[in-house]
Amino acid sequence: MISVLETPIILRVIGSALLCLGAFAALVSAIGFHRFKNFYLRLHAATIGSIWGSVYPLVGSAILAITVEELGVYRWFVAGASIVAAFIVLILAPAGSHALARGVHKAKVARVKPCIADKLDPELCG
Repeated sequence: MISVLETPIILRVIGSALLCLGAFAALVSAIGFHRFKNFYLRLHAATIGSIWGSVYPLVGSAILAITVEELGVYRWFVAGASIVAAFIVLILAPAGSHALARGVHKAKVARVKPCIADKLDPELCG
């Protein structure tokens, strides 16, 4: 059984792991954004980076803030603000990415080569 004294240590490890996971996701996203060749793949890499690279560190910082006794009652404010910000990013980032991709597709700005199928506008594939 886990004692009460070990709980903050476990929470600190989990929070730090989430921070490191977010940093790794941001790095992988940056590499993918650099290496991918067309707009839609780059948009995918940027969206993954914005979700993984911001939501995980925000949740990790919320968990870490709970364990810091020096913050006093403000640790709950920091943790709550981090969770709310993570939720907002989690909801709005995919919607913004979808709106951007749809707008670019409707404006016929970005062409994909090789194009296998485009059910929305077949003439973009030809």
